[in-house]
Amino acid sequence: MLQLPGTAILRPNPTTTRLVNKNLGTLNEAIQFSGGLTRSPSTQEFQSLTRKDAERAVHKELEKLKASCPKHELDVVCREFDGFLNLFKRFLEESSSGPAVDWGKISPPPKEAVLPYEDLEETDGDKARELLDKLVVVKLNGGLGTSMGCTGPKSIISVRNELTFLDLTVQQIEHLNKKYGCNVPLVLMNSFNTDEDTNKILMKYATFQVEIHSFMQSRYPRINKESLLPIAKDCCLDGDKISNWYPPGHGDIYESLYNSGLLDMFLRQGKEYIFLSNIDNQGATVDLNILNLLLKKGSKHEFLMEVTNKTRADVKGGTLIHYEDRLRLLEIAQVPKEHVDEFKSIAKFKIFNTNNLWMKLSAIKRVVEEKTLSMEIIVNNKTTDQGLNVIQLETAVGAAIRNFESPLGINVPRSRFLPVKKCQDMLLIMSNLYTLSSGLLIMSPLRQFRTTPIIKLGTHFDKVRDFSKRFASIPDILELDHLTVSGDVTFGKGVILKGTVIIIANHGDRIDIPSGAILENKIVSGNLRILDH
Repeated sequence: MLQLPGTAILRPNPTTTRLVNKNLGTLNEAIQFSGGLTRSPSTQEFQSLTRKDAERAVHKELEKLKASCPKHELDVVCREFDGFLNLFKRFLEESSSGPAVDWGKISPPPKEAVLPYEDLEETDGDKARELLDKLVVVKLNGGLGTSMGCTGPKSIISVRNELTFLDLTVQQIEHLNKKYGCNVPLVLMNSFNTDEDTNKILMKYATFQVEIHSFMQSRYPRINKESLLPIAKDCCLDGDKISNWYPPGHGDIYESLYNSGLLDMFLRQGKEYIFLSNIDNQGATVDLNILNLLLKKGSKHEFLMEVTNKTRADVKGGTLIHYEDRLRLLEIAQVPKEHVDEFKSIAKFKIFNTNNLWMKLSAIKRVVEEKTLSMEIIVNNKTTDQGLNVIQLETAVGAAIRNFESPLGINVPRSRFLPVKKCQDMLLIMSNLYTLSSGLLIMSPLRQFRTTPIIKLGTHFDKVRDFSKRFASIPDILELDHLTVSGDVTFGKGVILKGTVIIIANHGDRIDIPSGAILENKIVSGNLRILDH
């Protein structure tokens, strides 16, 4: 990703600035990079004029797109285009305004800003219903399963006992409602990619003791990297035309939740907080101790971010920083190249954002209505199937932490971060490392260490179908520390893996791990075939 100078970068990003300058009329000649930006009044005036020209050109194209829109969709489209235009204006302004953050002023958050989970007061079960009746659970459900070789929403991929991410989520919420006699609603934020399929699937939960709502986040037009104009010629999403549009990141939830009417409805019902997480994070379950902290008398925390300790696998994860007396979220895409190693250092930045977030509903309403939301813009470079280079302007939900009063971090156990981004993550979820109870994954007491093993599977395991074919049964990994598999490798039934296991089949070779094999601290390489006869 390219990242703009206005988003926690020490100095102007030359690539992005050159891009914008080129399209706005060669601002390069007016701007000199010598440790910073130097501007004369005429330079500033020139930049202002070129920005206005670009805004006018985009506005003109958006008006053409509106003219192609069906009347029954026009109100929604106009509102979404207003949001896009505001984001585009900020993109232009920040691209030429110079550094917004001085790296030298960045520091890890102070101790009092991030509480250890162990210090939270244990919640009395008798209070559970009272607490839970003030909560809404929101899951981010905008992603497709294409990266794992599946069609449709990622949330409908089967991950354990033929149950999908969505199945497990519904089971978790229903269990809470039945156990405590409360009413915790489940809300899904869909994208235009997932909305139709998800709403069809929701019908099967009609008899469950869960009130389920969904709303769709905005759709914005992709813009040509060279002209900075929308590539769409009409508002149609049919066929290949769907690639002209994109969902603008999960930072869009604030406006979209507000516009859906659900926010006001929940406030009228007496709900106070939402707990938001990615639907593929199987560790992101409702925690009564955190909820109790937020609802305790005198609590002023409007925004709480769950963080956890970095490991070698997490060095690229966004981290909380302290800057100008505020907590802010810093993502690796916002870090200048010369400071990337420092950002990755566990010595300085010890924690990362799990994207498990707790937010006060009334505060969300306030920042939206007062228009005080300000999130760093992420510039996401993409190439369409037709080979056209485009950019997407996005925001991240956690970046809004700086807009809320008394924000707080909680350093939670690693068990609350169990995402499934690749098929190798499914191996953990499907294994005997966990048992399943009411949609909750519980680590086996037979596991000596409470950390999960590091698993790295090669490209032969990238797609769900291929992954399934390569395991006659999921191996026993109770005593596994590290597994690396590369090349054409299959596993028989009842395989047990312990300690560190590395299996490498070179190009043209194949390794079949036989049924019942026990591999403990082993390196397997070469060619090992097991043939039926």
